[in-house]
Amino acid sequence: MELKEIQEIIKAQNITSLRVEFPDLYGISRSKMMPAKHVERVAEEGLCFAQAIYGIHLGNDVAEGSGVGYEIDWKDMSVMPDLDTFTVLPYLEGTARLIGNGVSGGNPVPVDPRNCLQRILKQYDDMGLKAICASELEFFLFEPNGAGSPTLYNPNLSTVYQIGPGSDKAGFLQKLQNTLLDVGIDILYMNHEFFPSQYEINWMHGEALKMADDSFTFKTVCKEMAALNNLLLTFMGRPTTDGGGSGYHIHLSLNDHETGKNLFDDPSGENGISDLARYFIGGQMAHAKGMSALFAPTINSYKRYVPDSFCPYYMVWGLDNRSVYCRVPDERGAATRVENRAPCASANPYLVFAAAFAAGLDGIKNKIEPGDPFIGDVGFAEPGTLDTVPFYLRDSLAELKADKVLCDAIGPELIQAFVALKENELDRFRKHVTDWEFNEYSSLL
Repeated sequence: MELKEIQEIIKAQNITSLRVEFPDLYGISRSKMMPAKHVERVAEEGLCFAQAIYGIHLGNDVAEGSGVGYEIDWKDMSVMPDLDTFTVLPYLEGTARLIGNGVSGGNPVPVDPRNCLQRILKQYDDMGLKAICASELEFFLFEPNGAGSPTLYNPNLSTVYQIGPGSDKAGFLQKLQNTLLDVGIDILYMNHEFFPSQYEINWMHGEALKMADDSFTFKTVCKEMAALNNLLLTFMGRPTTDGGGSGYHIHLSLNDHETGKNLFDDPSGENGISDLARYFIGGQMAHAKGMSALFAPTINSYKRYVPDSFCPYYMVWGLDNRSVYCRVPDERGAATRVENRAPCASANPYLVFAAAFAAGLDGIKNKIEPGDPFIGDVGFAEPGTLDTVPFYLRDSLAELKADKVLCDAIGPELIQAFVALKENELDRFRKHVTDWEFNEYSSLL
């Protein structure tokens, strides 16, 4: 989008405020707001932020050893807006936003997740390949009750695949649908998921950077719309002990840059997929453990990985099989794709796609064979016969640090900051006494 077009929209729609946003390492939107009349200046100069934001953990301090604090003398960066991301936010009066990239000294900030994804996607572009993907995100809705423990928005059992007042008493999903459509996210459908108060929304696939931006926008809009409706919407991996987990299934494919043909499709290939697709799957499987910390980035994420839950437990791939780690749905032709079912809903979309496409690229370059597809329900596999995903964040971090290919692709600066944040999280959790511990031990010990 050209600056002049943005200025015309600002004038026509009486936009008075402009938010410049960027993702931190959690995928949380960090931003500043400014009078919209300054859009030309910010388009040319960007907005100043402290690079230390990439090292700030959720306890609101800079993690030791992040590499973005005292190590770089607390340097600033400029967030340069991508004009193609300009969007009017219809739920906030007179407000629009732009997503930007971190720049320092004229160079992309290496800790910026959006910069990271763009760098990996350029390697595909250089090979004449266009990375295409889609996001499937699940979330839970709660009602604040003023007592510190929110209650389920819809506590009714067996409301999976039900839409209407019985599962959405305040009509929140329709409000959310219409708002998402207004910000340019092409919603396909939404539904109540298996667990009470769990929902899923799907939208059209697209080019990888646009899909990462859309996913970032989706999560931000969902959280803000919930807040405006006095609800708590969470993408936590597993927010309650009794309920299940929320996944972030990603659908991945590659098109020819010139013809637009889906290159994963091959009617003459085994199972109707091409060698390119098979090698891409091989990369997913080869780096599954290394990607785990980026796919499941919180301590809570790992409470989602339990047997017989349609959440990847064993690291195998299959065809139209929802029990496996990587699934190839039945559709062929332009819809041929690989579904990686491992990411947690709490994951950063930019880092999820960066890791998945980096792994796929390694598979393609080194012709990594994925082995035969698994047949049957992998949940019934004999224990010990198949390799599992890591079950703890500390183990996933060790696997990430050991995966040289993945670390080189993501970049040492980003890996350093990410690991520092996660190790800080582990340390804070180790020293925290939970309700479970008190209830389990206090009365008898």
